[in-house]
Amino acid sequence: MTGRLVFQSWLISEEKNSLRTDLLHMTINELREMMPWIEDYFSAFAIDPVQFGNRNLEELGSILGEDYFIEMGSSSLAFIDGFFLFIEQARALQQGNGPTIESLTVLPGRNKNGEKEAFAVKLKKGEVTAIVGPTGSGKSRLLADIESLAQEDTPTGRKILVNGRAPVDEERFSTEGRFIAQLSQNMNFVMDLSVEEFLTLHAESRMVDEVSLIVQKIYDTANILAGEPFSRKTPVTELSGGQSRALMIADTALLSPAAVVLIDEIENAGVDKVRSLELLVSNNKIVLISTHDPLLALSADQRLVIQYGGISKLLKTTEDEKKYLESLEKVDRKLTHLRNQLRRGEEIDLSDFLV
Repeated sequence: MTGRLVFQSWLISEEKNSLRTDLLHMTINELREMMPWIEDYFSAFAIDPVQFGNRNLEELGSILGEDYFIEMGSSSLAFIDGFFLFIEQARALQQGNGPTIESLTVLPGRNKNGEKEAFAVKLKKGEVTAIVGPTGSGKSRLLADIESLAQEDTPTGRKILVNGRAPVDEERFSTEGRFIAQLSQNMNFVMDLSVEEFLTLHAESRMVDEVSLIVQKIYDTANILAGEPFSRKTPVTELSGGQSRALMIADTALLSPAAVVLIDEIENAGVDKVRSLELLVSNNKIVLISTHDPLLALSADQRLVIQYGGISKLLKTTEDEKKYLESLEKVDRKLTHLRNQLRRGEEIDLSDFLV
C-alpha cells in the first residue's frame, strides 16, 4: 500500500489505530513527500526533518531521547500523538473541507425598548440579504450576533441556528471550525507582505492544488473589483481602503472556506459593489450586507429593516423593484464614469449624465 493511499484511507477509515501503525512505520521522507506541510510541526519542536529523513516517528523519538522532549515541554508520546492531531487539524483547513451550511436562522430577540421581534428570519446559501435602517438603528449589532452565532447571550437576546440546529462550541469558538467571514468597513493590514506573498501564504495554508493559479485568479479578480488597479508586488499595508476590500472580497469568494459572508457598508469601500455581490453569490455563499445604498438594497433577494435595534420588517425584492434597479444601475454607471474622470484629472462633461 503506497504512502498516499495509506494517508487517504486513514482520513476516512474507522480503523484509524491500524492505519496509524502503518504511518508510524513510514520514514520522515515518505511522510514529507505526501504532506509537505508537516515540516511546520517538526519546526515547532526545533527538529530538522531532513536530518532524520530515513527514520520513522518512533525511531526519531528514541534518537532524540525523552530529555529532549521534556526540554521542549512535551514527551515523545505526546510528540507522536500531537503529530496525528496536527494532520487532522491541518486537513480540516483545506478548501472544500469546511462544513456544508445550507441556512442560518435568526430567532427573535428584543429591540432597544425591550419589545420582542415579531418573526424569525431564514438565510439561505446563494442568496443576498440586505440589512437597512437609519444610522445607529442596530444593523452592525445584527451582523455581530450572526458572526458570533449568538445563543441568547448578547444584548439583543437573539439565537442563531445553523442548518436548523444550535451550533456546537467548535463552530462558535474554535478558529479551525469557523465558517463565517466578516468584512468590516476598515480593512487594515499589519503584516509586512506583498499582495502576492499574502495570497500565496493563505493558499498554502489551505493546501490547495496549483497555488500560483489561484493566487493569479484572486489577484485578477481583485483588480476588476477595485476602483484603482494595484500590483502583485504592492505591500498590503500600502493598499487603499477600496483596494484592501477588493482583495479580501476576492480572497473570501475564491479561496476562503467560509460559507457565510458578512459585509458592513460596501458602498463606502470604493469597489464595484454589484460585481462583488455577484462574485460571492456565484460561489454559493450566504451573504448579508449592511447598507444605505438603494442600488445594493434592491440587488439583494430580500432586505431586513432594522428599527430601534430590532428587526421590524422582512421585505422580498419585488419584480417592480427589479425594474427600478435597472434604471438605478444606469445612473450608477454614469456616476462611476464621472468619478473616474475626476480621478484622472479630466474635464467633466455633464451633458451625457443629464440626458
